[in-house]
Amino acid sequence: MSQQSTEQKRFLADRMLGTLTRYLRFMGYDTMSANSIAPGMAREDTLLLEIATRDKRLLLTRDRELARRGGAQAVYIVSEDIMEQIRQIAGLGLIEPRVRMNRCSICNTHLRPATAREVREAREVREEDREREFSWCPVCRKLYWMGSHGEHIEERLRESFSP
Repeated sequence: MSQQSTEQKRFLADRMLGTLTRYLRFMGYDTMSANSIAPGMAREDTLLLEIATRDKRLLLTRDRELARRGGAQAVYIVSEDIMEQIRQIAGLGLIEPRVRMNRCSICNTHLRPATAREVREAREVREEDREREFSWCPVCRKLYWMGSHGEHIEERLRESFSP
């Protein structure tokens, strides 16, 4: 799967798939979360289907009935386990499971290279990490780098997909 086709994949994840949403974003996939919609709407399932159709997103859901209603526009996610969820989606040929760190895991915005000032002012960056490449979310104002958290996710993916 090429980088271009990866960037074109767009998902909408229901409220039960928050961890999957973050992992997909770490892997570079444009993933909208149902958590961005006001909770308690009586028509939420219908609204999710409308958003998926309008925005050309594939709806990922743990709700079997919602997946049935969505037809080819939806995927019923079978497992509650994050690695099983990723294996299922990868098995369908929808994603390439590798960390790209080019989207904000919180708001889904494309990250840009961080400025020296943004890195310098970040309290969470340890001195030994200062030589790494850093990215910045202009919306959340959050600094990203491939540190131990990203490396841990990458390792979990490698272990999960090695023969």
